[in-house]
Amino acid sequence: MDAHKAAESIENNVRTASRPSELRITDMRVAEITGAPFQTALLKIYTNQGLVGFGEIRDGASATYALMLKSRLLGENPCDIDRLFRRIKQFGGHGRQGGGVSAVEIALWDLAGKAYGVPIYQMLGGKFRDKVRMYSDTDAEKPSGTETGKRLKERMDLGYTFLKMDLGLMQIADVPGAVVAPVGSLEGYRIHPSRGSGKTMDDRRARNAVYDTHNVRHPFTGLHFSDKGLDLLEQYIAEVREVIGMEVPLAIDHVGHISLQNGIRLARRIEKYVPAWLEDVIPWQYTDQYRQLQQATTVPICTGEDIYLKEGFEPLLKSGISVIHPDLLTSGGILETKKIGDAAQEHGIAMAIHMAESPIACMAAAHVAVATENFMALEYHTVDVPWWDDIVTGLPKPLVKDGFITVSDKPGLGIDDIVDEVLLQHLQDHTTGIWQPTDQWDEEYSWDRTWS
Repeated sequence: MDAHKAAESIENNVRTASRPSELRITDMRVAEITGAPFQTALLKIYTNQGLVGFGEIRDGASATYALMLKSRLLGENPCDIDRLFRRIKQFGGHGRQGGGVSAVEIALWDLAGKAYGVPIYQMLGGKFRDKVRMYSDTDAEKPSGTETGKRLKERMDLGYTFLKMDLGLMQIADVPGAVVAPVGSLEGYRIHPSRGSGKTMDDRRARNAVYDTHNVRHPFTGLHFSDKGLDLLEQYIAEVREVIGMEVPLAIDHVGHISLQNGIRLARRIEKYVPAWLEDVIPWQYTDQYRQLQQATTVPICTGEDIYLKEGFEPLLKSGISVIHPDLLTSGGILETKKIGDAAQEHGIAMAIHMAESPIACMAAAHVAVATENFMALEYHTVDVPWWDDIVTGLPKPLVKDGFITVSDKPGLGIDDIVDEVLLQHLQDHTTGIWQPTDQWDEEYSWDRTWS
């Protein structure tokens, strides 16, 4: 037997998931669902060898952000992740606009892991930890801190060792004298910009008007906390701490559309309750204001869920904040978030990870978490969604056990399949099915180069 045949014989006896060098992308399809916990779109990238990669488009984003990339990927080897990412990353952006590129990037990693038979974290350099600490995000819809404290205590009884709650504008917006605001300006904040059918012209105009209200950046809203409002917010967190104690970390979610000065006033009021961090106090673009905010308080300041790519984070990393908070479905996906975490570590900044999506995005984040040294905790927004674990197969049930995820050595994301029967029970209103043909995107093309 000559050397070539001997090598071929050995290769044929090795158990491989595929022949990676011959793997090619053949199709891309989506399933748009709601309630997991918010509306999202799941992604499948198909190949010529039967391997399918799973991705997910950011909660609240459009599936179009991913589908428009299809013609730029067909026929390519999905294992060439970095090359393909560099080809498509110009089509992403901050906030939900990063959702398409990030979804594709995650699906490519899943395919590469399946092709080579290794978990994604191994391709990122291996583990710093076996388990991923989850923080339970709990809204503060209850009228008192005591009631919210009881909900958080229930999370602790389930094994969660890190918590997050709301504390801010909308808890006191209806209390006379608690918020100083231009007449009528608070009304738009009570309606989420994505709500409404959009089926008629009036619906669309109303939805766009609400969007415009939410799109006014914090320094320009004219909203301020009165001393009465600050008293109520301090009382709220004091009541929460009275129930849950001082030992467990308690982060504070988005405060609302208030100014830097009001953020400082609130932060100083709640320092004694030792928040794990205060999140998204002002738009992330105002890095100098973030510097002023962090210098004015001992509360760790956190932001980052709407930032796209490592270069988007770089000015913020120099601002002196304490915690960055990327969402893989905006930041650019798996490798980009790993790079962001490593860059933050060089500045002495910890990384928590934002995640309000399905088990697909959750596992992508978990692989980054075990492979990144300065990782702190991963968001879990679905304690109260009983069917969340049923979206996929191949993962432990429950996936989150005693407040942690244990990442296995299964290839790729570690997910075997997506359960269509579950998805069909939770379709978005405008959809009629799942994984439908997307041939209309096969030939979409433009001369995309951004330089001459």
